Amino acid sequence: MIAHHLDGDMLMQYCAGTLAEGWSVAVATHLALCPACRSEMRTLESVGGYFLERENAERDDVTESWRRIKDRIEAGHMEKAVRMKKRSSSDLTYPEPLRTYIDAAGGLRWRSLGRGAAQMIIPIGDKTTSVRLLKIPAGQPVPEHSHGGLELTLVLDGSFSDEISTFGRGDIEIADGNLTHQPRANPGRDCICLAVTDAPLRFKSRLLRLIQPLLGI
Repeated sequence: MIAHHLDGDMLMQYCAGTLAEGWSVAVATHLALCPACRSEMRTLESVGGYFLERENAERDDVTESWRRIKDRIEAGHMEKAVRMKKRSSSDLTYPEPLRTYIDAAGGLRWRSLGRGAAQMIIPIGDKTTSVRLLKIPAGQPVPEHSHGGLELTLVLDGSFSDEISTFGRGDIEIADGNLTHQPRANPGRDCICLAVTDAPLRFKSRLLRLIQPLLGI
C-alpha cells in the first residue's frame, strides 16, 4: 500500500499545466501507481473545469481555431494515430509515461556508479530539472548527502529506508536542503527509483564531491 503521496501544491500545479517537465514525469508516473492521488487529481480537475465553464470564450476565436484544424485535416497534415504496442510484464516496473521516455532514449541503459549501484539519465526538454533512474543493490546504502535544491524520489521496485521513513513501490519522498540523509535499499530486493532534482546533491564525502561532475549527480 502506498503510504507517501504527492505534495498538494505540486499536484495542483500539475493539474494546472504549470509544472516543469521533469517534475511532471514523476507526478504522472506516481499517478499511474496511486489510486488515492488519481482521485484527488480528478477532484482538482473538476474544480478547475467548473471555473473554466464560466469563462465566456470569444466566438470568433472558437471559429478561427476550428477553421485551422479543418484546413489541416483537409490538407492531410494531421498526424496519424499511433498504435500502442503491447507491453511485456517486465515493463510494468516502469509505467507510462516513464516507459515512453525510456523507449525514446533507446531502452534501459544502466551506467555503473560503483559497488553495484547504477543510474540512467532520462533525456527531457526541460533544462531546469534532471531526471534519472537509480538502482541500489539490496541492503546497500546511498552515500550520505543533503540537497542543493529539491529532490523528488519515486520508488518503482523494491524499497528503501532513511532517517525519515520506509518507502516502497509507488511511495514519494520529497527532500530539500533541510534534510541530510543516507537512504539504504532494504534487504532482499534491489531498489529502483525515479529521482528528479533541480540542483546537484551535496555529498558529505570529499571524494564524491570531486568526482560528482563525472557522475552527473
